[in-house]
Amino acid sequence: MSATKSQSAKKAAPDAARRSERSRRAIYDAALSLVGEIGYPRTTIEGIAARAGVGKQTIYRWWGSKAEVLMEAFIDLNERNTEVAAERHPGYPGDPAVLPDSGDIEADFKLLLHATVDVLKDPVFEAPARALAAEGLADRAFSEAFVARLLMPGLDLYADRLRAAQEAGQVRTEVDPTIARDLFSGPLAQRWLQNTGPLDHAYADTIVEYALYGIGARPPRS
Repeated sequence: MSATKSQSAKKAAPDAARRSERSRRAIYDAALSLVGEIGYPRTTIEGIAARAGVGKQTIYRWWGSKAEVLMEAFIDLNERNTEVAAERHPGYPGDPAVLPDSGDIEADFKLLLHATVDVLKDPVFEAPARALAAEGLADRAFSEAFVARLLMPGLDLYADRLRAAQEAGQVRTEVDPTIARDLFSGPLAQRWLQNTGPLDHAYADTIVEYALYGIGARPPRS
């Protein structure tokens, strides 16, 4: 093989890889935008392909259904949101599998909920997330898959962070982390879903303080 042909061959592979990544990114963006605009039931593989500017065969080569496309698109979006959160909030980890852990449980959960509020209010996330939440009410199987792949990993991290706080003596030993985690995540989800009041950092801070220190005038009964 001549030097010229060898150089051309070396260039071809990276170009193909870049084209594949561009196509994959375009498909993710198309899927998220469509489900936010017209809802999950009306979103189709053909529609995603047309919006992304690719053939539907390209999508079927990588995924078996539109549900799989949406799941991966949201996982990818979560990774991107984590990177943005790390840029906006000093001390926030840039890894979606890691939560803030400075040793100060109050500061860490306030940082976490601030970042969560920002994501929930981001139009790129909010429109498709609301559409998929509505679909989850109508389709139990879809809801179970969505919760298992997208929600539970994050909630498990909440519980892990609370266990670390227990080991540090910052949370009572008898507290069940899998229940306590909902004290932080549940109020944000309700206010986001039902628009029952402002969703902002001040609300997030109050939720953390109420969850950690309680609202009763007397200590809980043993």
